[in-house]
Amino acid sequence: MPIRLKRLGAVALAVSACVPARAGPPYVTDDPEPTDRGKWESYAFVSGTIVRGGEQGGSGFDINYGGAKDLQLSAVVSLAYARQTGAGTHVGVADTELGAKYRLVHQRAGSWLPDISLFPKIELPTAGRRFGSGRAGFSIPIWAQKDIGAWSLFGGGGWTRNPGLGNRDYGFGGLAVTRAVTPSLSLGTEIYHQTADTFDARSSTGLDLGASWQFAPKWSLIGSGGPLIEHRAATGRYAFYAALEFHD
Repeated sequence: MPIRLKRLGAVALAVSACVPARAGPPYVTDDPEPTDRGKWESYAFVSGTIVRGGEQGGSGFDINYGGAKDLQLSAVVSLAYARQTGAGTHVGVADTELGAKYRLVHQRAGSWLPDISLFPKIELPTAGRRFGSGRAGFSIPIWAQKDIGAWSLFGGGGWTRNPGLGNRDYGFGGLAVTRAVTPSLSLGTEIYHQTADTFDARSSTGLDLGASWQFAPKWSLIGSGGPLIEHRAATGRYAFYAALEFHD
């Protein structure tokens, strides 16, 4: 389900800052559960990272469809933005992300075996030079989840091919735990990490607190946010995500 907003170029933002992948909304860490067959799950989102003297991120739509049993088809279309003190605000089309999540293993009651899914994605170079490299990239993550009563523990990670001048391939991963407090309210927390995605960047680690509130039969408000705790001067101080979710 996630979105990925590529690193913004120096023309748009005069700081080196990493916008982590937002997955398993509202968390960076994804979960392995695909959208049910024949159903839709969509998010109108805004996300960003607060950096020294500015902010960068994006907003758009994350659309998922259950194409078959255990198969989810996904597309993310969005705009990216960068704001820097003294340099103004820049907005442009971001790269488009297409993905297919397939659940390989189902968890079973009475067993510690978790759900396990593979979620390969490709990024199409739809962004201009300010917000993209002009070349297609892809990522290959694997995610797992185990539910125990009202609690869910999920995590995993993968590798991203990140072509382009000055870019480098990188790894990412995370671990999250959530609890259903009521039938309509879920709370959670996570820790996530990403290695450097350009040759002049640093790795990034962050902590999030998140919540999901279903206020109507098919609608939810979700959000998360928290500090980046590694190389904050280079990667950013805080990250956030908020979305209006529709689930058929």
